Amino acid sequence: MDPDLVTLGRWIRDQRQQQGLTQEELAFRSGLHRTYVGSVERGERNLSVLNIIRLARALGVQPAELLQCLGPESAVAVGQGGEP
Repeated sequence: MDPDLVTLGRWIRDQRQQQGLTQEELAFRSGLHRTYVGSVERGERNLSVLNIIRLARALGVQPAELLQCLGPESAVAVGQGGEP
């Protein structure tokens, strides 16, 4: 598993739990399937931009805030080996 996907998944899980939501509730709010949300939280899925937006809105955060958990040392940061 990619470490960035694991970090992102943990952040999503933490936010969901802080809001008292189940995976099923987050899935419903985001229009995604419960098993998909679970696999995202485990870092098993490479999310599309649309699904990042859906999950961010369902959690009440901006998509950029959701991705900030990766930090500047992330492989996805521009100039750090990621794609621009």
